[in-house]
Amino acid sequence: MSDTPPLPNLNTIAMAREGRLLRITLNRPDAMNAVNLQLHDDLVEALWFAQGDPESDVIVLTGAGRAFSAGGDLDHIEHNARNPHLFDHEARIAKRIVATLLDIDKPVICRMNGHAVGLGATLALLCDVIFAAKGAKIGDPHVGLGLVAGDGGAVIWAQRIGLTRAKEYLLTGELLTTEKAAEIGLVNHCVPAEDLDARVDAFCEKMLSGAMAAIRATKVLTNLELKRLATALMDAGIAYESVSVRSADHLEGIAALREKRPPRFIGR
Repeated sequence: MSDTPPLPNLNTIAMAREGRLLRITLNRPDAMNAVNLQLHDDLVEALWFAQGDPESDVIVLTGAGRAFSAGGDLDHIEHNARNPHLFDHEARIAKRIVATLLDIDKPVICRMNGHAVGLGATLALLCDVIFAAKGAKIGDPHVGLGLVAGDGGAVIWAQRIGLTRAKEYLLTGELLTTEKAAEIGLVNHCVPAEDLDARVDAFCEKMLSGAMAAIRATKVLTNLELKRLATALMDAGIAYESVSVRSADHLEGIAALREKRPPRFIGR
């Protein structure tokens, strides 16, 4: 009888073992892997399993289809806006997603196969090394929906590109091409889409053939400051975002996106 723990059977995430590599795939391709309530909950379970999985040493996080993750599912966002008490559950889940990603001591490699937006960008940026497909875009446009970027963006953007650049992109919600993102150090590598798998596989092999105990301990050490920042910022970030979920500007941002027009914000 095998002692290998079975992989979780999740509705919106596919998981597969490839030797000592564990692949986690966001699996709502028809919705460009936009995050709804189910994917929020499944993410926590998948990451928690990956953290303790004795059969893996390296994790790849990617998306099914043509996107990594297009951010929040608009129907789900609007449902929360009209029932803001429901956001409290997601606030707890968001904190657990960030904390668990930072607690995993195995190398987590992002195979950013397409756009990474909002929470999708945060997931990608919290990985250790990012290989991004040329032609994709990455950004955190919370403010474009009248929302505070409170679910992890304020933690990780400044650590990757510095405070002044992070403010520029978080305050405008501008999306960057992966070429620009690689140029400023937001992602590690921008590669042609046809080369993405080969580059990710080669890097994972390099990790798997390395001194894993030393690699894991080095990751733990380099994540200590990130974990301190996350502890300091996430409660405040979620609280500010929770307030903005209840705002008139948020409802206007949703309406503008649905109607494909510029928003008319009123500042409340």
